[in-house]
Amino acid sequence: MYKQFSDRVSSLQPSAIREILKFTADPEVISFAAGNPAPEAFPVDVISKLSAEIFAEEPINALQYSVTEGYAPLRARLESDLRKDGLFADDDMLVITSGAQQAIEVTAKILCNEGDVVICEDPSFVGALNAFRSYGARLVGVPMDDEGMIPELLEKALRENPRAKFIYTIPNFQNPTGKTTTIERRRAMLDLAKKYGVYILEDNPYGALRFAGEDITSIKQLDTDDHVLYLGTFSKTLAPGLRVGYLLGCGDIVRKAVVGLQTSTVHTNIWAQMLTFRSLETVDFAKHPQHLRDIYRAKCARMLNALKEGLPECIKLTEPQGGLFIWATLPDSADMNAFCKAAVQRKVAVVPGIAFCADESAVSHSFRLNYSTPTDEQIDEGMKILCETARDFLK
Repeated sequence: MYKQFSDRVSSLQPSAIREILKFTADPEVISFAAGNPAPEAFPVDVISKLSAEIFAEEPINALQYSVTEGYAPLRARLESDLRKDGLFADDDMLVITSGAQQAIEVTAKILCNEGDVVICEDPSFVGALNAFRSYGARLVGVPMDDEGMIPELLEKALRENPRAKFIYTIPNFQNPTGKTTTIERRRAMLDLAKKYGVYILEDNPYGALRFAGEDITSIKQLDTDDHVLYLGTFSKTLAPGLRVGYLLGCGDIVRKAVVGLQTSTVHTNIWAQMLTFRSLETVDFAKHPQHLRDIYRAKCARMLNALKEGLPECIKLTEPQGGLFIWATLPDSADMNAFCKAAVQRKVAVVPGIAFCADESAVSHSFRLNYSTPTDEQIDEGMKILCETARDFLK
């Protein structure tokens, strides 16, 4: 039978990361391609205990339909916590979503018409880029330096694209580069958003995972005029399989997001929301993030030290202060895709940088490395192989 896909999805391609992960089905392949939290980071005993309590005390509430806005006790707890942090303004509202990914998708759904523009960091998170593309948005990438998006180029993009609806940014330990946007650049971004009348979609999945340097004020905390929509998630601090995140922002916007969610998901998994709430009430979240930071500090240092010792000096590395990723850049003369293929042939998987480009026809000389998922032994062995591959490839 003849099949014709909708215009919205006909141009979408499978995630390059998911395609690369197919290679990791081979047990001999050491993967640095994922973006998963460390297995040892999950509070399995706590989750098991709280799950049993839920099904002993509130089984019907956990299994029945609920409201789209989210589990009321969880929303109240989040509002209280966010107010203390200066993130929740008086006219704000939040809705619980199936991870931050769904919050990204519904934002595009309610704000973007076909042909509207989303300004984003270049490179940026592929899951967000594909969500924007699925609603017919045109992506305009703004290059970054070590301090974040370059303000002059951001203003140029806004000036040249009057149909821009919002700026998408991951200011803390960005995926894929691991870079952190400075406070000066955050202020400049907000000033430009106000000047050109666009929103900022601030995605903060990694903020609690800072293991070096000082915390930086979020753009949402700087905002006094309802220009910033803020995304949070428990995927990196509790467990990604729970799929619990949230969208926070001006009540008018979030109420429309609730309507948008009702056509697709009805509501986020209620058991997972109840579990998240009980975790916030019972887990020492002053100590738990520190445990996570200790894990990722050690893993990042292990990988960076091996790379610095073994890679040719012409390969440039970011040195993240948190999060899950290192970004490596080959010389302009090198074929990055060929290098990634050479690595996987030697049983090491990394993600080619082209997967994260706003312009799918662009050329990238970079690749992303994840240090959170592999074991220490896999980091040691994989870095040895990767560095040998790089030296052979760049002879």
